[in-house]
Amino acid sequence: MKDIICGMEVGENSEFKSSYKGKTYVFCSANCKHNFDKKPENYARS
Repeated sequence: MKDIICGMEVGENSEFKSSYKGKTYVFCSANCKHNFDKKPENYARS
């Protein structure tokens, strides 16, 4: 899976996860997760 903030490859077992509109997104770091959580509509893809 790819971190949709920075593009880094991330395993499904990453500790950094967020859900938005029924989909789970994984991140490489707390910083990327934080950026997504501030405005998920800017990053989420349907």
